[in-house]
This record gives sequence, structure tokens and C-alpha cells, in this order.
Amino acid sequence: MAAFTGDLAISCQGLTKDFGGGCGVFDLDLDVRRGEVFGFVGPNGAGKTTTLRLLMDLIRPTRGSASLLALDTHRDAIECKRRSGYLAGELPQFPRMRVEYIIELMSNLRGGVDRAHANALAERLQLDLSREYEELSHGNKQKVALMLAFMHRPELLLLDEPTLGLDPLMQQEFRRMVQEAAANGATVLLSSHVLGEVESVCDRICLIRAGRALRVGTMDELRQVRAHRVQAVIAEGIDITPLTSMPGVSDPLLVGAALTCSVHGSIAALVAWLATAGVQELDIREMSLEEVFLEEFGA
Repeated sequence: MAAFTGDLAISCQGLTKDFGGGCGVFDLDLDVRRGEVFGFVGPNGAGKTTTLRLLMDLIRPTRGSASLLALDTHRDAIECKRRSGYLAGELPQFPRMRVEYIIELMSNLRGGVDRAHANALAERLQLDLSREYEELSHGNKQKVALMLAFMHRPELLLLDEPTLGLDPLMQQEFRRMVQEAAANGATVLLSSHVLGEVESVCDRICLIRAGRALRVGTMDELRQVRAHRVQAVIAEGIDITPLTSMPGVSDPLLVGAALTCSVHGSIAALVAWLATAGVQELDIREMSLEEVFLEEFGA
């Protein structure tokens, strides 16, 4: 039996769900510390939703193990669910129910929900509790799902594409909710295609593809994959062939007098070359998560 460490909110050891045909999650080793906001980033079909469903014991692994809050996700599934808030990638259906009845029903099933807190969440999300659920737009159904995940102040939040369908103002409100939950000691694992959102709220990020974790680290650590983006205006007619073999320089492109490239590691050699190339303008900046993502996945 695997030994789970108490200071970890999530621990996966060789976690595998093999659906066949190369689909699933394979040999996932992942640790998320308590109080951390952790991002799961990858293209469609990468295994993000499968991982969250494994953690919630909605599907069973082919092999390997996982824990939530030092509890085995299978053996202690009920306690794991009691202490967690989960937002699924596919929204649930509540036929012929008003939103206020859904909130009351789920509050009573969970127990211990502060109704004043739930009402305050509804106000923050600008959610009309008197509406029929089936009549709501996708964005408003997403708000209901957020309420169900957050309303009991869980120790752990597992959120699959949590801002899908939300307008920019509600996306900002969601980020504040995540930051407040983390400030109060909760741990948050979220998967998202909104890369700016992940970059703005997450302490660490996992890049996942084809069911395998490629890289895990902070934004600063992930940027080391391609550390800087360089844009420069140089004298016309300059031959940039030397850049193709310069250590750390990749993807040099010259259009007219505009030069762009990526640099991994020291930029000293590139700056020295630019000084001989009649550089007139120079911009060097760290790469965003979106640029890291595109570089990593070859998009």
C-alpha cells in the first residue's frame, strides 16, 4: 500500500488509466502541496479530465495510486468527496429544477453549508436563483457549477475548465475566488485552456500531452524551455546565418529589417552579434505561458 505524505494535498504515484489506442493517462507522478494553486495545461485529449476523474474516483485506474488530503482516493472516496469541491468538464443536468432548489438540495446532502455564504456567492456571480436551470445559458449554468464547488468552503478544489462560457468580468471574479480560497488555506487544481488565467493564479503548472506529464514547475522554471523572446530592428542586408548555429538561439527570422528569435540561457552572444549588425531597436522579454505552450507542443 502506498504511503501518503500529510503535507501534500494531492499525490499521484504511477497513476495510469489505459483506454487503449494510446488514450488515457500513463505513469503520472504528481505532487501538489497543501495551499497551492496548481495548473494543468495541455491540448484537447491530453488527459486532464481523465486525471481529475481518477482523483475523484469516478473512474478507476488501470494501475498506480493517488491520494487526496492524505486519503486514498478509492478506499476513502466518500471522505475525499466530502472535503473536496469538484467542477466537472461536462455540466450536470437538473431537469425541471429551479436554481435555488438545486442549491438547497446539494447543501442538505452535503451538510454544514453556510447559506449566507452561498447567497453571497450567488450575488458575486450575478446568478438569479429563481430561474429554471434548463433555461439558463451555458455561462449561467457554469456559475451554478462554481457555486456547488465553492459553497461549502472545501479544503481542496478540483476544477475542470472552470471559466468555460464565463464573460471576462466573471472570469476576473473567479480568479478572485480562487485567490481567496488559497489565502484561506485551500488547495486548488485547475485545468484550463485560458492560459492567461493559469499564468495569473497558479503557483506551479504541469504541461501534459498524450497522457504524460512533460514538465512541472513555476512559470520562471517553465520559461527556461525558451527563456526570452527577442525582437530587433537591424541594418538592412545583414546576413543572419551566424544565428542559426549560435548556442541558445532558435527560430531566427528576418523580415526586412525586423529580426525575431528565441533565446535559451545567456543572451550575451546574441547581444554581441547585434552590436555588429547595426541594431537600431531592441526588445527582450520573458515568454508568456501561451508562448511556452506553443513552443512545447509545436503548435
